Amino acid sequence: MFGKSSSSLTEQDVLNALKGVKDPDLGRDLVDLGMIRNIQVSADTVSLTVNLTTPACPLKAKIESDVRTALTSRLGTELNYAITMSADVRGKGITEKGDIPGVKNVIAVGSGKGGVGKSTMAAAIAFGLQSYGSRVGLMDADVYGPSIPHLVGASGRPMARGERIQPIEAAGLRLMSMGFLLEPEKAVIMRGPMLHGVITQFLHQVDWGDLDYLVIDLPPGTGDVPLTLAQALPLTGAVVVCTPQEVALLDATRAVTMFRQLKIPMLGMVENMSFFDIAAYLSERGGPKAKTAVAEPGFFGAAGDERVYLFGRGGARQRAEQLGVPFLGEVPLNILVRERGDEGKIQEALSPGSPSRPYLLGVVEQLAAQISIQNIKTPKMPKLEILN
Repeated sequence: MFGKSSSSLTEQDVLNALKGVKDPDLGRDLVDLGMIRNIQVSADTVSLTVNLTTPACPLKAKIESDVRTALTSRLGTELNYAITMSADVRGKGITEKGDIPGVKNVIAVGSGKGGVGKSTMAAAIAFGLQSYGSRVGLMDADVYGPSIPHLVGASGRPMARGERIQPIEAAGLRLMSMGFLLEPEKAVIMRGPMLHGVITQFLHQVDWGDLDYLVIDLPPGTGDVPLTLAQALPLTGAVVVCTPQEVALLDATRAVTMFRQLKIPMLGMVENMSFFDIAAYLSERGGPKAKTAVAEPGFFGAAGDERVYLFGRGGARQRAEQLGVPFLGEVPLNILVRERGDEGKIQEALSPGSPSRPYLLGVVEQLAAQISIQNIKTPKMPKLEILN
């Protein structure tokens, strides 16, 4: 305890009391990171704001508790402490060649193979980040098989304003996709140079405005698009989506290797379709078997099973550990997600009451934390130019 009366406390005393309180994800002092703001001291109250690096911070409650504990133990229990938790999404802090003006973070969502729910996950991540109050854009870079417009229920044709293409907006997201430029069922047939041109236009000629996060849904595999992205702008990092089965993990490993070869930071892996939750399914669907099916052997699994691991168990978590990649979480196979995606309402998979909501938001929170870690711990260095 500092031993001063409340009337003699200063802003510096409050900051000194909070020295040593760290952001658990970043491993750095809140004061050094500039997160302690708006300090006010009155006769009986100390008020301040803790400004986090993302509104989707998974450890918000712990940070608030740690701040309160430090203040109480060092400044005394006779004072009232009014702590406001806020957040400003941060970028890497410097401007680099290729950056999209106004866009703080660009996240690529990829997979080694198709059929693992990559586009669904990219859309869910975008809506999840938005649900915490962030400004988010979603770019569909799967030029040959654009599915984002259908998943989010968006339609229309992008218009030009001056030399800038205006994105389509749906449910608060700013969107761009080849799907907006094609007639229904028309195939895209183009070679690499044309593909490069399309992706470059989507990145640098679309008027994205001010965004905290731009999520890019990549095509499956390790083809031209990731290479184009790596050449066109400095990405914050990449996420790889896979299922637990070995054949998917083999391709996911190749995707991780590709991103590393392209010098794109790995933000993490997501395991999709981790298990089928019998109890949640029966609860949603009801019917005469709802009360007894979980206990009946052979209906979905063994007697008493509430989860069935259709594609194996824990494969992505284990592979992430082997590769030294953060594991962002598992998302179960859920019929509601499939139905809402087919209806163009994928955002409803994150609505209150949705059985997928806690899993999807868990992935979003872990991803937001990894983005903050990437920006704080390993900021990209400016390129030096030697002048003659």
